[in-house]
Amino acid sequence: MTIEIIYENIQTAIRENRLDTIKNLLRDENPINIARLIRLLPLNQQSVIFRLLPKNLALDVFEQLDVEDKQTLFKSFNEGTAVELFSHLDPDDQVELLDELPANVANKLLSHLSQEDRNTLGILMGYPAESAGRIMTPALVRLKENLTVQQAIERIREVGVHSETIYYCYVTDEKRILTGVVSLRDLVMAKADALIKDIMKTDVIVANTHDDQEKVARQIQEHDFLAVPIVDKENRLVGIVTVDDAMDVLQEEATEDLFIKAGLGHIQSSEIARSYDLVKGNVAAALRARLPYLIITLFGGMLAGGIIGVFEESLKSILALAFFIPVIMDMGGNVGTQSSTIFTRGLLLGHITMNQFWRQLFREVKVGLAMGLFLGTCSGIFGWVWQGSIRIGLVLMLSILLTITLATVVGFAVPYALKKWGFDQAAGADPLITTIEDITGLIIYFAVATLFLGHLM
Repeated sequence: MTIEIIYENIQTAIRENRLDTIKNLLRDENPINIARLIRLLPLNQQSVIFRLLPKNLALDVFEQLDVEDKQTLFKSFNEGTAVELFSHLDPDDQVELLDELPANVANKLLSHLSQEDRNTLGILMGYPAESAGRIMTPALVRLKENLTVQQAIERIREVGVHSETIYYCYVTDEKRILTGVVSLRDLVMAKADALIKDIMKTDVIVANTHDDQEKVARQIQEHDFLAVPIVDKENRLVGIVTVDDAMDVLQEEATEDLFIKAGLGHIQSSEIARSYDLVKGNVAAALRARLPYLIITLFGGMLAGGIIGVFEESLKSILALAFFIPVIMDMGGNVGTQSSTIFTRGLLLGHITMNQFWRQLFREVKVGLAMGLFLGTCSGIFGWVWQGSIRIGLVLMLSILLTITLATVVGFAVPYALKKWGFDQAAGADPLITTIEDITGLIIYFAVATLFLGHLM
C-alpha cells in the first residue's frame, strides 16, 4: 500500500474517530514509511498518530525523523511520554535532540536519566560541535584479545541487544587500547576454541574524537563500512560512528555546501527556520510571513485599477485597447515569476552567485529582449489582423517587448533584493513581482498607445 493511500485511509479514520483502524494500518508498516507519513500530516495529527504506535515501533519511527520533526513532536508530548521516549534513544540521538531543545526541557529530560547515562551524555556533549565525538555512540560490542570465539559469541548475546551494531566487534587490550576488529561472519566461521587475537584484523581504519564529522562520514562512504571506531588521543576505544549517522552528516553537509557555494552560507539557518515556519509552523507564523506581501499586492491591484481609470476616456475612444490589457498583465507577471524561479534555482545550485549578480542580470536582459521581440512580433501581427489597424499592432508589439524585457529585470532584481536585505524570498518574491509588473505593464501599454494613437483619443 502506498503512502498516499495510507494517508487517505488515516484521514478517513480520523474523521470517523476509528483509532483502532489507524493502529491496524500502521502496526506492520515500515518505520521509514511511517516517518514519511508523519511528515505529511498536519501538526495536530502527528502526535496523535505517533501515540497510537507500539512502543518499539514508535522508537524506530522517531529515529527516522529529522531533528526538526523530532523537536516538533517532543513539544506535543506530555512529560511522561517525552521522558520514556528520550530514555530509549541511543546516546548520539539523545545528544542531537538535546542540542535543539530549550534548556529547561533538556534539563528536565536529563534529570530523569540515571547518573551513568548522564555521565555518558556529558562526555559526548563535551566534544566540539561538528566533531566525530559529538555523533558517535558508545553502544558497541567490545571484546578482549584473549577470549575464545565461543566466549566472544556469548559476550555478543549478552551485550548485543544494547549495541548499535553487532556486525563488527572491536578488540581492545587491558587498557582499552584498540588493537583489532573482528566481524560477526569471521566469528561464526571460526573454530569455537580459537582465540580472538588470532582471527582479528589488526589494520583497522579509525577516526579520532576530534576529527571533523564530514571526514569520518567520507571514510564510511569510501570504504563501504557499516561503522568506524572512534578513539581518543591515547588510542583508547570510546565509541563508533555508524553508517546511518554518516549519511545524515553527508546530507547536511551537501545542503550547507550548496548554500555556501551560492554565497548564502551566512543565512542558511534563517532560511531553514523560515521554511519550517511556512511548511510546519502554526497558522499565525504562516500569516506573519505571507500576509504583508499579499497586502502590498492588494494595494498594488488597486493602483493598477486606478491607472486603468485614468485612461478610461482613452478606452472609450478606442475600445480595442481594452481587449489586450489581460495579455499585457499576464505576460509581464508570468515572465517575471519565471525569471525569479530561474534566479532562485541557479542561486541554490551555485550557477548564479550574489557577487556576480549584475553580469547575470545583463544576460537575463538579453534573453528578455529576445523573448520580447519574438512574442511582441507575434502578438503585433495578431492584433493587426484582428483589429485591422497596423497602429494597434505596433502598440501591442512594443508594449509586450518592453514589458517582457522589464519583467526579466524585475524577476531577477526582486529576489536578489529580498535575499540581500534579509527578507523571506519564498513568500515575497512572486507577489511583489506580479504587482510591479501589473502596474508597470499598464503604464507602458497606455504610454505607447498614447504615442501611436493619441490623435484618436
